[in-house]
Amino acid sequence: MSKERARRREAREAELARERAVRRRRVVRRERRRALVRRVTPRWPRRRSGRLARHSRGERAAIVGLTVVALVGIWAFVDSLALRLALAVLLLLVLPAIVVIALDRRS
Repeated sequence: MSKERARRREAREAELARERAVRRRRVVRRERRRALVRRVTPRWPRRRSGRLARHSRGERAAIVGLTVVALVGIWAFVDSLALRLALAVLLLLVLPAIVVIALDRRS
């Protein structure tokens, strides 16, 4: 009786070992396939993060363009150098608030 149980246990263990080997081969094959797909597929640039990521490329271009126009206007129409610098610094300090008020999407 115990020899028969031992034989059945050996058969069970052999079957389990075969199943583990098949599973291991499948996992290795799947990992190789995934690695190949990762190598072949093109990598897209990561999404921007931070405060400017909330705005589209056009909105960012408009922000920069209007800021440059305002700075050029300050430098063109104001005669005093101290006042030019003060207005330019003030514009750059107030710019984030203006952007939030003009382009906020929560409303």
